[in-house]
Parts: sequence; structure tokens; C-alpha cells
Amino acid sequence: MMRSLLLKRLFDMAASGIGLLLLAPLLLVLAAWIKCDSAGPVFFLQERVGLCGKLFRIIKFRSMRQHHAGPQITVGEDARITRSGRFIRAYKLDELPQLINVLLGDMSLVGPRPEVPRYVALYPADVREEVLSVRPGMTDLASVQYRSESDLLAASSDPELTYTTVILPAKLALYQQYVRQRSLWLDVRIIGMTLGILFKP
Repeated sequence: MMRSLLLKRLFDMAASGIGLLLLAPLLLVLAAWIKCDSAGPVFFLQERVGLCGKLFRIIKFRSMRQHHAGPQITVGEDARITRSGRFIRAYKLDELPQLINVLLGDMSLVGPRPEVPRYVALYPADVREEVLSVRPGMTDLASVQYRSESDLLAASSDPELTYTTVILPAKLALYQQYVRQRSLWLDVRIIGMTLGILFKP
């Protein structure tokens, strides 16, 4: 187990480091576009729950207007989303700065997606312990299956209720499946699946 954990961490560090170097020109272009498109910082920082319940700040490109108010879930054509934000969210480019989180050790390339504390508080105790026993990831099986989550929520008369009673439990089941079956080969497969859907907004 220790050997597999070490290999996974080495893989994460190498891949995130190389990724940041190769993607640096794209990241700079996106940062400039976001800055010119609307007032506010380039990055959006939000407190999430990580390994063993430790809190950390996730880094994303800002895709919404500064000082926006509203729910912590995004529903359909959310009016808070900027023009640049709509594009980067469609291709998941807003997630790229999380490579920094991976390099720092807050996250892994693959693992259960980190949630905000208010939703983690809804996890059943045994599920919470299992899901938080690994580093959260940039992508996972749930990210692939629920890529159009905001569209599903837009079709609901009560998006918050639909998320907490339908989508979140389904995601937790996939998180548990990953934790129980995790391996470097599974990580590579999930990364491949994720890359395969990136250009299908």
C-alpha cells in the first residue's frame, strides 16, 4: 500500500509539474482574457475539504462576476457566469490551476472531487471517513458521469434538493468505488476518459 501511495504521489508531482510548464502559455492567455473580460481577480479561491478532513483552498480560474451572490451550485445558464467564464467552464479550463493544488499536495490528479464543508457535513459518517481517506482529485468517475451536472440541476424545480438527495448520493457511491478499486492504472484510465470528453461541450 505504501509503495502504491508513493508511486501515485510521484506520478502526481511529475504530471502536474510538466503540465504547468507545458500549459503556461495557455494559462497566461486565459488569465489575460479573464482580467480583461470582467472586474475582479483572475483566480477564484474557495475552502474545500481534503484528505482526512483537512481544509484547503482550491484554486480555479474565476468564471463568475466578482462579489456574486447565490447558491454554491451552478444551475444551467447561470446569470453570474461571465463571457470568458462560459467558455472556460464548457471545456473545464477553469480547473487547470488546480495543477498547483496537486503539486502542493492538497489534491491528486485523480480522486473524489473535493466538496465545500456544508455538503461534506451531509455525508453519512462511514462514507465520509472512507471518501476522505484519500486525497481529493481534479477528476474522477463522477466528474465524467456528471459532466453536465448544471444542466441536470436546471431541469429541476428545486436544484439544491436535487443535488443533495439525488446527485450527491450518486457521486458518493462513485467516490467509494474509486477508493476501493484505486490503482495507478485506474488513474490513467480516468485521465484518458476525462481528456476524451474535454472537447465535447
